[in-house]
Amino acid sequence: MVKLFALSVFYKGESEARLLKTTSDLQSFSFFQRGTVNEFMSFASKTIVERTPQALRQSIKQDTYMCHVYVRADNLAGVLIADHEYPQRVAHTLVTKILDDFTAKVSADQWPNGTEVSIAFDSLPIFLARYQDPKEADPLTKMQNDLDETKIILKNTIEAVLERGEKLDDMVVKSEKLSMQSKAFYKTAKKTNSCCSFT
Repeated sequence: MVKLFALSVFYKGESEARLLKTTSDLQSFSFFQRGTVNEFMSFASKTIVERTPQALRQSIKQDTYMCHVYVRADNLAGVLIADHEYPQRVAHTLVTKILDDFTAKVSADQWPNGTEVSIAFDSLPIFLARYQDPKEADPLTKMQNDLDETKIILKNTIEAVLERGEKLDDMVVKSEKLSMQSKAFYKTAKKTNSCCSFT
């Protein structure tokens, strides 16, 4: 099952990255593991931000997790930690959305000295919940899946017609709704490049 574990926003200073906001969903871990896992994710996120150049996106594999990071040119950075099945494009789309939302709600003069307590930004838990299912959260992914499903349905429909012993050639010849010109076009096209042949 696809799982999104943590989202964080940092400000990348000259010497170190400063955590501005973070949220996590660690319910898939035992109660006793959650503190340790949370510390590790915070440490990994901070380290990755500090080692990622400005205006760069990266996806880094760490054991059973993927850390997706984006450090913008203005030193605002976002980190998403998910399992390996979480789509990379959706992860980076989410990080970009979070940073855009953060920029709209928190003025840039607060970033260099901000802390989790001083920064007022409560959207991270909403993003975390909404993006647990990447298909529902990302319209492009959902649209592509819908198109793939439609393609399969169309293909199955054509195959079902042919399975009943009907041939497209016979259907075209018998059709009273097709003009003689359309029937001639079909026959010519079929002979020249087989564009209309389904058998």
